[in-house]
Amino acid sequence: MAANKEPNSIVPLLSRALHRIRSTPPRIIASPATQPRRAAVAIILRVAPPPNWVFPPPQHSPDGVSSPANVPAPSLSEFFQLDWVNAPGARPEILFLRRDRPDGNDGGRMSGSGPNTREAHVAFPGGKTEEGDEGGLYTAMRQTWEEIGLDLAESSYTPVGQLDDREITTSLGKRLLMILSPFVFLQLSPQTTPVDPSPGTTLHWVPLSVLLPRPIGDGPRWSSVSVDASSRLAPRHSTILRILVRLLVGSMKFPAILIPASPYPAPSSSPLSSNADEKVIDAKRAHVESAGASPPLKREHSLPLRARRSPGDETLKLWGLSLGMTLDLLAHMAPAETRRGGGGAGGAGSAALLPPDAEAELLRVPVVAPSLASVFPRFGYPDVNFWIWVFGKRYRAVIRGWEASVRAGGTNDRRINWTGSALTTFYAAVRKALVVVIVVRAILVLLGLLLGGWLLFRR
Repeated sequence: MAANKEPNSIVPLLSRALHRIRSTPPRIIASPATQPRRAAVAIILRVAPPPNWVFPPPQHSPDGVSSPANVPAPSLSEFFQLDWVNAPGARPEILFLRRDRPDGNDGGRMSGSGPNTREAHVAFPGGKTEEGDEGGLYTAMRQTWEEIGLDLAESSYTPVGQLDDREITTSLGKRLLMILSPFVFLQLSPQTTPVDPSPGTTLHWVPLSVLLPRPIGDGPRWSSVSVDASSRLAPRHSTILRILVRLLVGSMKFPAILIPASPYPAPSSSPLSSNADEKVIDAKRAHVESAGASPPLKREHSLPLRARRSPGDETLKLWGLSLGMTLDLLAHMAPAETRRGGGGAGGAGSAALLPPDAEAELLRVPVVAPSLASVFPRFGYPDVNFWIWVFGKRYRAVIRGWEASVRAGGTNDRRINWTGSALTTFYAAVRKALVVVIVVRAILVLLGLLLGGWLLFRR
């Protein structure tokens, strides 16, 4: 259990991951001329100090006024040398959002909810790039400010780096929607600055220990999310066709991790009162919105700062793109020998970040890209999965080439878009398999009708 583990044992792994992200150039995917849309998200990390940690009083200037703004922010290396960061009981955490009205494929109320439970999923703050944005990093910071009122430009936060770009597709990978850029941020202060979430948005600081495999963490609680295949294969307004596809193809299941539904608490050690929090937010908002050349950051009318949705019996799930980006982040925390597919413990570490029912071919890939497991669905009908395997020869060849490249030292890792190639070939196999399944089922139904008519005619 988390209470029996030493959370600060994860701090060195987090330090190694963030230094690796900062020193590793991300794979940038250029937007094609036919689809220039892009988006960006902010992956925000912090280290929560031990509950009983006593901080020294703030230093005062000669005139008796405290001036924390004059204290220089620590560098990444200096941060992980601070006493409260390495103290027993310090807990690395990652920020997720739960939205009442999520937008895009990475949102929505989950299916399969019981009568007394609700299922929703979590995501990262972020959104689409708008005209006037100075780049993906600016988009991630702007969207975070607009959505939750967190100013990542403050000295309390530092941009660490960027993970690899991701292609967001629809129609089973056939049409490109946009390119998504994930940016990693680290909170440098022990207390989180006041936030002002948009209506219907709750913040969840989740310990990394619940996401990391044993013996480092508690081991993720794997689950699944069922998605109606007709919602992705049939036109939205064609009810009859959607019913036919639902009967012939069934549902798709994506892996998910259960997240503790503990909403973001107001920091009890913060010296600011509720009124002071609101004044700070208003001052920051006025300062940012009055900036000169940069486009103004618009904020929606917000709920009271302290008002938060009671978690109740709601189940939160991490899946889809958000799960993929989280797994990419966790992969950077793995030892180098594991990332290169070393034997022994390395092989076990490679499979530890994957769901228990992951495809056998995925288990061949070192943890350099466990996020593939988050976007490869399994279908409810076994014959669909069988035909995907039959047509997956090119997909398996890509996986073997990827594995050989990583074991050889990763020299081709950054030049070849292995993730994109694997997704393209996998979804090509899915489309072929679905065509075969629908045709075979249609033939069987036709033969059944003919046989039934023949038997009735003989009587």
